[in-house]
Amino acid sequence: MESRALLAPPRGASLVLASASPRRRDLLAQIGVIPDRVDPSDIDETPRPRELPRVYAARMAIGKAEVARARINDAFILTADTVVACGRRILPKTENAAEAKACLALLSGRRHRVLGAVVLDAPDGRRVERLVITAVTFKRLSPEEIDFYIASEEWRGKAGGYAIQGRAGAFVSALNGSYPNVVGLPLAETYAMLRGFGFTLASATSDV
Repeated sequence: MESRALLAPPRGASLVLASASPRRRDLLAQIGVIPDRVDPSDIDETPRPRELPRVYAARMAIGKAEVARARINDAFILTADTVVACGRRILPKTENAAEAKACLALLSGRRHRVLGAVVLDAPDGRRVERLVITAVTFKRLSPEEIDFYIASEEWRGKAGGYAIQGRAGAFVSALNGSYPNVVGLPLAETYAMLRGFGFTLASATSDV
């Protein structure tokens, strides 16, 4: 028998993760948080003209929480959004090789920011929001390295055209801040938000 710590909602409550990202589910599981269900929110993710990255990230996370709350009234709702920004420029969640290649060329040899916005919405109307910023520096990438990464397909649907937990980890020469934030969810901040809303540590056993 193996024991592990679980972070459980207050008695009688449940937790809904309003995100389709398997990375966020994996990160939550890493700190012993298992949502009662996953119910993604579908919203328009188009940045507004001249919208700043931090404003955009917060708007996305809040928007997802509001959409989820319109259909869920009896649970805690956790939402998040991850934005890669180079200066004031918001990089896309790349859907084709040309987009991904352009992002990697832009990030090559430069420092950029990864902004993680997290919202925890309680059934009693309370809401807490956090914005976590991680600075990431890429080494200078050769055309061959960019082509190799494009061929990996890891860039599909990823903000900024890369996944740090995969082959792109070899491109990172410096990182200042939360690593899990770059993967998709700042764990220390999310843990603190849950604890602040009354989630408790409990002991669970498994036969693994």
